Parts: sequence; structure tokens; C-alpha cells
Amino acid sequence: QSLLCHLLSSSKWESNEAETSTFISTLGHTSADYYCHLVKNMVFSLVTELRGNHFNGLNIQGRVSASRVNAVSLFCLPLITLPDITPLLETLLLYHGGASKEILSSEFLEAVNEAFLKRKISLPESAVFSLWLRHLPSLEKATLYLLDHLVSIPLNSLEEVASVIKDSLLPQAASHPAIFRTVNEIFKNALLETDGTPEVMTIIQVFTQLFLQAHQNENKHKFPLKAYFPYHHQPLVTALLRRPFELPTTRWSQHLKHISDILKALVEDTNISSLADLFEIWFLVARFGEWLDIAAELLLKAAVEPDALLWLLAFYYCPQNENQERTQTMVEAQAVYSHLTMHFSCTVLSFKDLEAAVHSVMDIEQCCNERLITHLLTNFLLFSSGGHMIAQEFIDHITRTADRSKEVCSLLIRSAYRINHNGEENQRTVKLLNELLQKLTLKV
Repeated sequence: QSLLCHLLSSSKWESNEAETSTFISTLGHTSADYYCHLVKNMVFSLVTELRGNHFNGLNIQGRVSASRVNAVSLFCLPLITLPDITPLLETLLLYHGGASKEILSSEFLEAVNEAFLKRKISLPESAVFSLWLRHLPSLEKATLYLLDHLVSIPLNSLEEVASVIKDSLLPQAASHPAIFRTVNEIFKNALLETDGTPEVMTIIQVFTQLFLQAHQNENKHKFPLKAYFPYHHQPLVTALLRRPFELPTTRWSQHLKHISDILKALVEDTNISSLADLFEIWFLVARFGEWLDIAAELLLKAAVEPDALLWLLAFYYCPQNENQERTQTMVEAQAVYSHLTMHFSCTVLSFKDLEAAVHSVMDIEQCCNERLITHLLTNFLLFSSGGHMIAQEFIDHITRTADRSKEVCSLLIRSAYRINHNGEENQRTVKLLNELLQKLTLKV
């Protein structure tokens, strides 16, 4: 602010501070008030110039030259965090003036983005969205900044994850397909770089839920949902886009079978030209992980035909398996599933009752199938009649490594989120979840 006041003041007056003070006091202001009004008037003048004067009903915004707008953006560089400048920042970010090339300086766009990400300035959503649309590096930096922030802080609930993601404004901005597809690519690469770590996968799944919520709330300029997934098999996209709360719980298993059947036909009955194509299909399914968690839960809690739901989970955890390998995965998963369902209603259980299932997790060569069985086992402990009696011992046994601890912790956090939102009546399950999470978060 001092720099701006110096730029706006007469050098003659500045050489004689006493005369300056006398002049300002004659106007009825203190020095601080005078400079404050000077700044506001200058901002108001520039905003008016950029927004255009309406003369005889004609908008003459286009008469402001590109070089003039660029100069104003450069002028703002040292002043970006000054609150009085905010209206000018907003006006610049929303200004286009009909030019085919970017007229704002890249230094200005980067500086505004940096200040916004570090919460040094507050901007309206429309200005932030315009910034990300007109400057791809800023959008990329905002997405990476969000990912770095989320994986570097301890998060014990999906509510916390959702709050941080929502505050970033990225799910809301992703209502524009160009922003969505850019963020999607960054997430995809982050998942590949981290070898599918549970934290990153959970972030992507929560982001997808928040994006769908923001899209649903969008009233103006609403794009059709297929605009966000233009290169995917549309029947599968349509099925995955159905939110669980949009269907009665009695229809969940039917809908999951529908998803599984479409996916199976797509993967097994047609020739997938490359691993990249297979990954695209898997990533589409994976980002709607809520349905996958519900499938694992229904397998144990409801009377369902298990084959379709087990196949869906087998594909999620072992997407690269060829038909013969996937058959073997299904055989192993079905054996553990049968063992668990046989003990599901037992009110008294011991560790030995499920020892065979534990050995499946500990001894299976395929890491992916090990994760599938861990998912089923975790749900068994939460929802079976006697699972709470051996839950702590079981969890301690199967989470001896940091990676396995993260995997189970992620499953429990997602279960807690679903239970909180669905109003789970079984307080035993809620209490057990909290106890397991409290202990596991110390390990992770």
C-alpha cells in the first residue's frame, strides 16, 4: 500500500512532507484517509474503464486496447494482496475484450493463483473459474496443490477430505468440461505415479462425488454429463453416474449386477486393443468407488447372487488379469466368501474360526486378490453378529505392514462416512469403527 501511495503522490509534495500534510488536512483528511481514498478512486476508475461505459446503449468495452489491459495487469503485480485492489483483480480476470490471444500477463495470472491458493486473497468463484479456464498452468498448480495438501496432513474422516476439496473450489469449477478433463488427467497420472495408493484413490472418489453434487446444483450453462466422459462406453457411464441415494436400497444389488454385466461384456467379449484402453475403463469404474464399497457390503449383509458382485470386485482389484487368471481370482474369492457367510450369523466367534481366511490374505501370491479378500474380511468384522469379538485381534494380525494398515484404514474411513450418511442404527458397528480407526491411525 505504501508503494502504491508513493506512485500516486506528486514528487514535489513528497519532497516536502510538511506541505503535503498541510494540503491533505485542508481537504479534511488525515494522510492515511487521503491515500486510502486515492487508492479506491484509482481502482474504481480502472474498473469502470475495463467494464466499459454504456453510451446510447452501446457497450464500448472493446475500445480498451489489449496493451492497456496488459499494462494494468502488470501494474497490479506488487499489489495483489491489497484488499482494495480485489475489485480490479476480479474485473481483469473476467475481462476478455474479444481478443483471440491472452491479454493478461502470465506473471499476473500466476501471482493471483498463488495468492488465492495460499489464502492471501479472496475472490468470487466466477473470477477463480475464469482464471483456471484462461490459464492452464494455474489450474494444474491448483490441482497439484490440493493433492499435496491432502496427502501431507492426517485426515481421519471423509468429511474432512470433502471439506478440504470443496474449499479448493475445484469440484465446482469442474462443472466446465474443459476443467473437469484437465483435473481428471492430473488425477489419473497421480494414481499411476503412486501405484494406486489408497489415499489418492479416496481423494479421487470423494472429488467425483462432490463434482456430481456441484453439477446437479448448477442451474445456468449446465452441460450434459456425457460431455465429461466423451470417450467412454456410454451405457457404463450412465449406470455408474446413478448415485446410490437416487435408488431404493432394495434395488442396489440389481443395479450393481447391471454395472457388472456391462463391464464384463466390455472387458471379456470385445477386444481391448491395449493396456491403456483397459486402464481407462478401470479408472472410470474406480472413480465411482462408492458403488464398489456397497457391493462388498451387500455380499455379506444381504441375500444376493454373489457371482456378479464378486466379479465386479475382482475386476476392480485385479484389472489386468486375463480370463484364466480372473477365473482363479474368482475361485479364491468365492472360497473365502463362502467361509465368511457360513460364520456370518454366529454370535460367538474365535480367531481360529476364520484362520483359513486370514491365511488367504497373508499367503496369496496375488497382491490384488489379497486386497479383495481384505475388503471382504473387514466388512465381515464390522457387520457380522460375532465379528466385534475378534475384530481388534484380526486387524492387528492383517495390518503388520504400513501399506496394509493404509488399505484397511481407508476401508474403515469410507465405511464410517457411509454409515454416518445412511443413518446406521447399529451402534455396536459405529462404536467398533471408531475404536479400530483410533488405533489404526496411530499406525499409519
